[in-house]
Amino acid sequence: MKRHLISAADLTRDDALLILDTAEELAQISSRSIKKLPTLRGRTVVNLFFEDSTRTRISFEAAAKRLSADVINFSAKGSSVSKGESLKDTALTLEAMGADGVVIRHGASGAPHRLATWVHGSVVNAGDGTHEHPTQALLDAFTMRRRLGDLEGRKITIVGDVLHSRVARSNVLLLHTLGADVTLVAPPTLFPIAVDTWPCQISYDLDAVLPKSDVVMMLRVQAERMNAAYFPTAREYSRRYGLDLARFGRMQEHAIVMHPGPMVRGMEIAAEVADSPRSTIVEQVANGVTTRMAVLYLLLGGSEPAIGGDQ
Repeated sequence: MKRHLISAADLTRDDALLILDTAEELAQISSRSIKKLPTLRGRTVVNLFFEDSTRTRISFEAAAKRLSADVINFSAKGSSVSKGESLKDTALTLEAMGADGVVIRHGASGAPHRLATWVHGSVVNAGDGTHEHPTQALLDAFTMRRRLGDLEGRKITIVGDVLHSRVARSNVLLLHTLGADVTLVAPPTLFPIAVDTWPCQISYDLDAVLPKSDVVMMLRVQAERMNAAYFPTAREYSRRYGLDLARFGRMQEHAIVMHPGPMVRGMEIAAEVADSPRSTIVEQVANGVTTRMAVLYLLLGGSEPAIGGDQ
């Protein structure tokens, strides 16, 4: 594996499978009474979050702590950044502290890539602008694999606000690498300009794609990133692109429903669908910790085996 995880495109098929297999091993830890390994003892991981996040930040913090790393949480609000400090100066401060790994979430696409040129430790992209979110794609693939087995040839449908979704881009790249067949479904206004260069198919008709799908992943409509009217009304969006009970009933019996969260119940997905046994939304949160443990373990090169025989 490379030293950094900036994009899902950084991962070869072997890299991706190594992370997923390592995560499967580490999943054994969550069932133990003591959920800790000494693997990264003495290493320091900095969570550098310039954007608000609950799930991702807590997930990375839990992952690092379960591997016995020291964790420094750095929030841009109330820090020198709010006083005008640049990303480079912040990076140099982290470098002086001896950070072994930096997990960064930033509103600007490309910020993790810049950071990686300034620090010696490993950089993990926890979401940059509308660009990518590779660990979300990994935990999604891990969740799919646990439910469906091998992803080779599986039909994955990703629905909603693709334009503003870093999750969609990372998932398309990773799932393509793993041999899955991905289709994006959205209104024409919610596709990015260069989507035809992505390794996937495009559709505007959710009802045509649903019956053939093994996985349906709903995306959040990111109203906070929208500076124009991308669709007429929330009701109209829901009527054409929401996963209600009627649409859910037309899916294959083995097909699962996913959502990276936070979800807008009633608009993107019906509450009964979100809470059904075929929904993996809560599993995805739990699997996020396990998958991020695997990423940190492999990038920061613990000297111990992931799970020692005497533990």
